[in-house]
Amino acid sequence: MIIISGFYDYHHSRSLQEMKVSEVRQSMVQHMTRLLAQKGLQGASFTEVLKASGAPRGSLYHHFPGGKDELVLAAVEAAANEVVQFLDRLEGQTAETVVRGFLRLWHNVLTGSDLSAGCAVVAVTVAADSVALRQSAAVVFSAWRVRLAGLLVKGGVAEMRAPALAALIVAGAEGAVALARAEGSTVPFDLAATELVAMVRASLG
Repeated sequence: MIIISGFYDYHHSRSLQEMKVSEVRQSMVQHMTRLLAQKGLQGASFTEVLKASGAPRGSLYHHFPGGKDELVLAAVEAAANEVVQFLDRLEGQTAETVVRGFLRLWHNVLTGSDLSAGCAVVAVTVAADSVALRQSAAVVFSAWRVRLAGLLVKGGVAEMRAPALAALIVAGAEGAVALARAEGSTVPFDLAATELVAMVRASLG
């Protein structure tokens, strides 16, 4: 993604000398995630990360000796964790509230980036030649589906129905994000979101 946050402004309000080593690494990961979401895997280069984070060139291979793939893996993990943490905050809510929350998350990514950002994990999925990167993306999507399914069950959806609904919600949200970016409008996302919410509501019987 990464979910649009204040992290960028926080780090740029401080000099590199003031930042701890761990913060420099985290800044690189955040910027790579943002670049993946906006420019895709091919457009997210080390040069762009350096420019965005202000980190010295030598620090890239210090923190990521495995090169770009290692940094991309870290970025995918960061994006994945952020979504899971968001879902954790929906624990105990109704199924409709859960799906609305998940969809609102992606709607905020679109509007917060003026429709310039999508999902970093999708960017890796469609462009990666590396088996390890594709497997990492697969683990992320699986984790999102499982977490969503569990929340839907707790929110009133039948246990046998929840996995399919969760898969549809993830796929629908990701596809709707792509449509919105392509059309330069949130209209297709809003239409898809309305239908997804209606399907979850109908599943409650």
